[in-house]
Amino acid sequence: MSEDLLTRFADLPLLNRYDVYQCLINYWDETMQDDVYLIAADGWVEAAKPRGIIEDKAKKIKETPDLTIKRGKYKMDLIPPALIATRYFAAEQVALEGLRMEQEDAARALEEFIEEHIGEGGLLEDAANDKGTVTKIGVVNRLKAMRDELEGDREHAALKHCLALFQAKSKSDKAVRDAQAELDAQVLAHYAALSQDEIKTLVIEDKWFANIQDMIDSEVQRLTQQLAGRVKELEERYAQTLPALEQEVATFGEKVAGHLEKMGVTL
Repeated sequence: MSEDLLTRFADLPLLNRYDVYQCLINYWDETMQDDVYLIAADGWVEAAKPRGIIEDKAKKIKETPDLTIKRGKYKMDLIPPALIATRYFAAEQVALEGLRMEQEDAARALEEFIEEHIGEGGLLEDAANDKGTVTKIGVVNRLKAMRDELEGDREHAALKHCLALFQAKSKSDKAVRDAQAELDAQVLAHYAALSQDEIKTLVIEDKWFANIQDMIDSEVQRLTQQLAGRVKELEERYAQTLPALEQEVATFGEKVAGHLEKMGVTL
């Protein structure tokens, strides 16, 4: 791979092929080396299987799980769950992303309504806690306190609308949690169905090659930004032409000479 990279990037005029080679070396040191050793020791199929996280209080070791299904916490050393989801559950991911957008809309609507009506004299002022925060329980308690007041009251209407926004957000949050939990369960179950060829495709193409390509793309972006910055610097430096600069110098020279003449200085 390293020889192939050096050959492929040998004739590019701006990108140094050894910078590209360094991308591969960095990825080897950070990730790929461990993957290769794991595959060499356990084989493709065994290395791809999920395992329980390591927790050792005495040694203060507690791994972060890649997937949590109810009380089960799993680590995927070779194939991250995101790769399984992307390749085999694209439709479910699209649906989940749609639910997340609805969740963001619900949260934004609630936040904007509270910001509009909070503060001194605001319709939600009496629903805020000691820290000035409006919570669902605060809105519910204020509505209970206003139980005997007119339904048409502006504050009452605002509280009812705010409570509806809280409920919409809670419903949206639950929909996202449920969809994510269902997708996680499907992804976990799919690991057992992977063939050796599928594992190789996921690891070599979707993980190794994709990450190395991303690193090379980042190097290209870094170089592009560097060149753009240099071009901008040159543009600013040479924005004024020489005749314009000479004219400016002459104008300032005349002003200086005029001031000196008023001061009685003769050149």
